[in-house]
Amino acid sequence: MLVTTEVAMSTKRLNVPVPRHSSLIGLFLVFFTIAAAQMGRAQNPPPPQPQQPDQASPDAGGPGADAGAIALPKKKDKPEDAPPPVAPAAPKFKNPEGAPTYSLRIEVPEVNVDVGVLVQKTGQFIPGLKPGNFRVYEDGILQKVAGFKRVEAPITALMICEFASTSYYFVYDMRNAAYAFAQQLRPQDYVALMTFDMHTNIVTDFTQDKNQLYQAINSLVIPGFSERNLFDALYEGLDRLNRVEGRKYIILIASGRDTFSKITYDKILQKVKATQDVTIFTVSTGGAIRAIREGGGSMNATLRDMDYLMADNEMKTFANLTGGRSFFPRFAGEMPDIFGEINQNIRSKYQLVYHPTNSKQDGTYRKLRVELVDEEGQPLRMQDEKKKPLKYEIIARDGYRARQEVE
Repeated sequence: MLVTTEVAMSTKRLNVPVPRHSSLIGLFLVFFTIAAAQMGRAQNPPPPQPQQPDQASPDAGGPGADAGAIALPKKKDKPEDAPPPVAPAAPKFKNPEGAPTYSLRIEVPEVNVDVGVLVQKTGQFIPGLKPGNFRVYEDGILQKVAGFKRVEAPITALMICEFASTSYYFVYDMRNAAYAFAQQLRPQDYVALMTFDMHTNIVTDFTQDKNQLYQAINSLVIPGFSERNLFDALYEGLDRLNRVEGRKYIILIASGRDTFSKITYDKILQKVKATQDVTIFTVSTGGAIRAIREGGGSMNATLRDMDYLMADNEMKTFANLTGGRSFFPRFAGEMPDIFGEINQNIRSKYQLVYHPTNSKQDGTYRKLRVELVDEEGQPLRMQDEKKKPLKYEIIARDGYRARQEVE
């Protein structure tokens, strides 16, 4: 037997015959099928239609209109195996036929100035100064310091000793001074010994052997002549040092008097000024006997005292022109301290390097002056541990002679 069931779908009436025993099950399946179909159509909307690209897009890129598609810039075609760019060839210069090849060399003048800064009272070296503390003037014109360093190196020195038959006291002082200097030498130092009276004599050439130097000093016992040709000996010593490279020193141990030299005082001063890289330290002899005889009252004594005063002035001049120092001891006990000061002064210095504003190589003599200033450019003031003003002394050569163009 069949049962007719009415189902309402939209606006149509469907007459579906359903078996009697499965009427409820069939009705549920029909509703489930219809609902699933409607949900599927809601969740899966039809895909959007793709927009057509703007056919009028320019080749250079960019949109053709405000609502058009974006066109990317086109890359230019590049060959796959393009060779790298080649640098242009350097221009070649060809000499005329028969002409030799020349090279041009330009030398920039350079001046080295060794400066010692010592405590005026004790002679001790003052360390810790900086390049900004130094000012160098050449002929009154400020120079720019291009190089700065502290120098402490082995020394090369020539001892020039007066060994004349005048008085035992002068020979005694000379030997004590030479021994005091030799005792403070280091193994790396080179020293030579030359003596003079009427003639000069090389007792020992440059050596690092202290014992050889001691033996040379011990051999100075009996002098030959009473003449003291100081200017000739100093001139010859400067000539010998010209053949030695680097910084050199002369230790001049003498009374300072000259009696029979062929070289005049003016000529020896010119020689001292023209010699490069040589510093002279002078030690006067006969101080004790001079103090005893000074002011004898007679005409001969007065002339003798005047001669020694002139000799002291000459010894000071030799030292000052080259940046050295002069000493006038009276007792043998002063010698170790004097040569200790000389040793410290030689080994501890500031070396300044500058290129002169006057670059002419005309052989003229240029005056030098060195000053110490603080950070504000004012004269440098120093204090000791008790905050008291400390006086110092600047040791530098008086000047130098420029090279000649033909040199």
